[in-house]
Amino acid sequence: MPLSKCQSKIFNSTSRFRVVAAGRRGGKTYLAMTELARAARYPNKNVWYVSPSYRQSKQIMWDQLKGKLIAVNWIDKVNESDLSLLLKNGSKIALRGADNFDSLRGVALDFLAMDEFAYIDKRAWTDVLRATLSDRQGRALFITTPSGTNNWAYDLFQRGKNPADTHWQSFQYTTAEGGMVSLDEIEQARQDLDERTFRQEYESSFESYSNRCYYAFDIEQNVKQWDKPTPSILHIGCDFNNSPITAAIFSVDNGVMHLFDEINMNTSNTDELAEEIRNRYPSQKIIMYPDPSGKRTYTSSGGRSDHTILTNAGFIVKAPNKHNHVRDGINAVNSKLKNSLNVRTLFVNPKCKKSIESLLKYSYKDGTQVPDKDNIHDHMADSIRYAVDYLFPVKRVYGDDKLQPQRWGAALA
Repeated sequence: MPLSKCQSKIFNSTSRFRVVAAGRRGGKTYLAMTELARAARYPNKNVWYVSPSYRQSKQIMWDQLKGKLIAVNWIDKVNESDLSLLLKNGSKIALRGADNFDSLRGVALDFLAMDEFAYIDKRAWTDVLRATLSDRQGRALFITTPSGTNNWAYDLFQRGKNPADTHWQSFQYTTAEGGMVSLDEIEQARQDLDERTFRQEYESSFESYSNRCYYAFDIEQNVKQWDKPTPSILHIGCDFNNSPITAAIFSVDNGVMHLFDEINMNTSNTDELAEEIRNRYPSQKIIMYPDPSGKRTYTSSGGRSDHTILTNAGFIVKAPNKHNHVRDGINAVNSKLKNSLNVRTLFVNPKCKKSIESLLKYSYKDGTQVPDKDNIHDHMADSIRYAVDYLFPVKRVYGDDKLQPQRWGAALA
């Protein structure tokens, strides 16, 4: 398997524990696949690939790895349900998820690759997986896109930079150095993303984030009086709760979003939310961007789902089939608040006090990059995120053989 110059440097390192911080689409998974194959080429080896979840391991690695090893006629048996490959030399490669890391106990490994380990609970390594390498003096490769400096990935990366820790070595390379993404696409990402997210995702920089999720929000810059007539089309993000149920009401014009009204109702329900929206805006076309989980039906609502209630109220409902990654949604909001070129395309009317408060105070749990869902500001923050993430996502859509940018604002079409 051919490797890029920076990948080859990592591959050729003799350190027992290697830590890699790399930009998005920088070939991290391809490097891991190559390492798995090298470790398993010797007879009777036990080799694992671990990502944040079982599902992610299957989506990212399974078909690629299986296809490569079938092509070179290495495989003796494929176990689809176990995500494991028994090779003709007696070695075994297995894919695992760290979402239930206690289930990973009791094995002896010769090699372990942990992919996107910044998003894996530190205890999966310290309490479980480290011991699996002891019997056979196994090696480990840790690969990730950085996730701030308050994360164990940063600590592990620093360990590998310490020359006194001779068993560890750290490496860092950008998306551009990975060689899989064109410079034009990287420049497009620079324009689409906020500055800190671009440095983290594409330049593999460990950014120091405060606890604020929406750090790009600035009252002086993003709060702007709304003095225009009510638009004929309204875009509304909403979060379903009993107390409060919330809605963020936007005007969208040429890529600029203005949050000019909000709804925050305590001890209420979706029927009452729909009624309130229609009372305020009786003649407008309403497009709703709700919590995707609202597709489920509830006995308390007479077997109706929240989405059905909104549709029956005459609203157009747009939501993905499942939740997008929260991190992507937060990045989308920050990118609209201020991108890496210092351009702001998301503004809030001063009267939307709950929205302003949420943008200021919605925070991560201490020492993590996980939003605090117990935070009282998360409901309005989620309402904002659902609309922004659907209309202006920062994710990419990948074709079979090349990177393709997602069409910004496609939901407006």
